[in-house]
Amino acid sequence: MDKGAVPRSGRGRPRLRPRRTAGDRGYSSPSARRRLRQRRIAPVIPTRKDQPRQPDFDKAAYRERNKVERLIGRLKQYRRIATRYEKRAANYLAMVTLGMTMLWLA
Repeated sequence: MDKGAVPRSGRGRPRLRPRRTAGDRGYSSPSARRRLRQRRIAPVIPTRKDQPRQPDFDKAAYRERNKVERLIGRLKQYRRIATRYEKRAANYLAMVTLGMTMLWLA
């Protein structure tokens, strides 16, 4: 996502498009895969047992998804982040940054 800025009409920062999106087997429907491919996003989703295997499944990229899920789980230990008491996005981002710092120092 480092060089994928998409110009926006009007105000606001440019939107970034991911190269690939990871999901679990619950998102393995053909329509979800088709929509992602239409937007030029590679789906990294394992197929269900009753579906044919996808030849372009990237196991290494799927393993990275687990790291992100574990990090979010550790962040949710902090009640203020899990329930989002902050009304403003900037304040919530500050709390997430503080939580990340506390996890990094621990």
